[in-house]
Amino acid sequence: MAKRFLASAVCLLMATAAQAETPPAPPVAAKKPHQVTAPSGAAREDEYYWLRDDSRKNPEVLSYLAAENSYADARLAGLKPLKDTLFKEITGRIAPDDSSVPWRQRGYLYYRRFTAGQDYPVIARRKGAMTAPEEILLDEPVMAKGKGFFSIGTWEVSPDNRYVAYAEDTVGRQQYALKVREIATGRLVDEAVANIEDDVVWADDNRTIYYIDKDPVTLLSKRVKAHVVGTPAAGDRLIHEEKDDSFYISLKRTTSDKYACIFLWSTTSNEARCAPASGKGEFTIFAPREKGWLYDVDHIGDRWLVWSNYNAPNYRLATVPDRAPTADRTAWRDLVAPSTDTFIEAFKPFAGFVAIEERVAGNKRIRLLSTDGKSTPITADEPAYTMTLDTNAEPATDWLRYRYESMVTPPTIIEINANTGERRMLKRQPVPGYDPAQYVTERVWATARDGTKIPVSLVHHKKFHRNGTAALYQVGYGAYGSSYDPEFNVAWPSLADRGMTVAIAQIRGGQDMGRAWYDDGRLMNKVNSFTDFIDVTRHLVDQKYAAPKRTAGFGRSAGGLLMGAVANMAPDDYGVIVTQVPFVDAVTTMLDPTIPLTTNEYDEWGNPEQKPYYDYILGYSPYDNVAARAYPAIYVSTGLWDSQVQYYEPAKWVARLRSHKTDDNPLLFRTQMEAGHGGKSGRFRRYEEQAEYLAFMMDQLGVAQ
Repeated sequence: MAKRFLASAVCLLMATAAQAETPPAPPVAAKKPHQVTAPSGAAREDEYYWLRDDSRKNPEVLSYLAAENSYADARLAGLKPLKDTLFKEITGRIAPDDSSVPWRQRGYLYYRRFTAGQDYPVIARRKGAMTAPEEILLDEPVMAKGKGFFSIGTWEVSPDNRYVAYAEDTVGRQQYALKVREIATGRLVDEAVANIEDDVVWADDNRTIYYIDKDPVTLLSKRVKAHVVGTPAAGDRLIHEEKDDSFYISLKRTTSDKYACIFLWSTTSNEARCAPASGKGEFTIFAPREKGWLYDVDHIGDRWLVWSNYNAPNYRLATVPDRAPTADRTAWRDLVAPSTDTFIEAFKPFAGFVAIEERVAGNKRIRLLSTDGKSTPITADEPAYTMTLDTNAEPATDWLRYRYESMVTPPTIIEINANTGERRMLKRQPVPGYDPAQYVTERVWATARDGTKIPVSLVHHKKFHRNGTAALYQVGYGAYGSSYDPEFNVAWPSLADRGMTVAIAQIRGGQDMGRAWYDDGRLMNKVNSFTDFIDVTRHLVDQKYAAPKRTAGFGRSAGGLLMGAVANMAPDDYGVIVTQVPFVDAVTTMLDPTIPLTTNEYDEWGNPEQKPYYDYILGYSPYDNVAARAYPAIYVSTGLWDSQVQYYEPAKWVARLRSHKTDDNPLLFRTQMEAGHGGKSGRFRRYEEQAEYLAFMMDQLGVAQ
């Protein structure tokens, strides 16, 4: 009976999808909705739980997703000219022939290059100088041919320069396959290992590769193994198996190249285990994990550098000599003492200095620390900007390579001499047809309802008039301590040229203003992220950057949770909400440890098996708080093969919105059937959906086309 009813519903959906003015009917597939049980024993109904299909093969589910796609096609048909114009503008700002600045490692210069019309790069190198013959490591355009999705997660060259090991994903689910090629011949010499993370590290024997094995169901990083090239995966040696499902695993070699390290990390605790890169020693614990203590390590010369929050919420940087017991924190000596207003985010050691990424007043900058203790921050002229460490593969140099950009300035690779301060620009990303002098970036501060000052980065055209009539595109994230930095985006000039302002709301939940900024936006403080975003919108309207209700909110993934919460909490403040791969079914997902990422994230959202967290998450979970009210126009997208936010979360949310909302505003749902969390692969193809949702957004806000 249920299946017959479902088939009838799907037929109805497909029939109505052809009529642009008629949205798909909310799909109900069973007489009795799924019961979600709370820790207290109370149950709540989930009438759309049936949309979960872990196989991605259920014909009824696929038909429903296809029907929603058909409806989106019909509703967006009239916007195709604008979509095409935007796509042409955006991709027109991408240089058709482009290559990275070469970096030197073990006698070779490595780079990636694109040729006109290619979505994927060629990874290549030249020995000694760029005038030497080119050697191709990975010809991605050829490798991607005939594949609906293609991504190289990482690649590493063996110490003897003979082989390249790489992680390849052809589905979009981030279950990579380990492959090894002989560079000179291009011959594939190994493809025995599947279902791994995208970290790979060579041992010095040029035969052993360390990799991370994933659980096939939860997709958790579970085991570190050693694979010998040319042998069956069944014989791979187990190095470490992580028993705590709240931890992730990553791998790297130290800057000194003396050690290979396993990094085990969670929201509130880290642990490093290192072994000689020769592969002949055992991995030993640098310092045992401890709740509330986070650290990272690297090695240079005869010492270790330790980045740690030990008695330092914004982190300190310390050093410990090789001969000292690394776990003995009394042996550590501060290189950079903790600060209340400067947050140390990353570091890179060199033979004669240390480069430090730090956050100050909402901007990320770089500071140089010399061996004699002299500290020199690298300065910038713009009010809102981002500096990040670029590829610095060889530590025996006085030159640091870093990347600078802002919402106006395209990514720029710069080298600075740590001794003299001399700077030289190696490359500014070419942006055809773009003139940065036509645009202005600003940093303003919005006051949240609890009095907290929220940094906001803005870009608009220099002819923009702040008179309270314009449309605003406001983006945000606010989770995992991931800051939303003011970076360049090739799509935003298209908005500024049409009179819009783009705003990055650097809300709590990131680390834009330090570790406390993160802690104030997670667990039982999560709602701060949502109210910060709303308060930024209201501030910008009050300051006449935008007209009331002419704001578009955008967020993806955990930023999609933000959008869903904002849509429930302040629907009248927004003319349109756009969200990609949104995490909107927070309670049900966090109650299910078989869903990828759930157990890793108890310290981010809370474990709803505990009643206080259940009640708190239930209070903001977008799916659970859909109500009979008017919502703004909404555009939602997902990827069928998404491993981080399963497609059925947004599918359920859209279905419940359709059945409850009282307005006539359009609600569109787009599923990319050959993509995962990152959307379509390829440097041009990935802008197709962006052009679509920007066209929808502009139309809803009445932006001149």
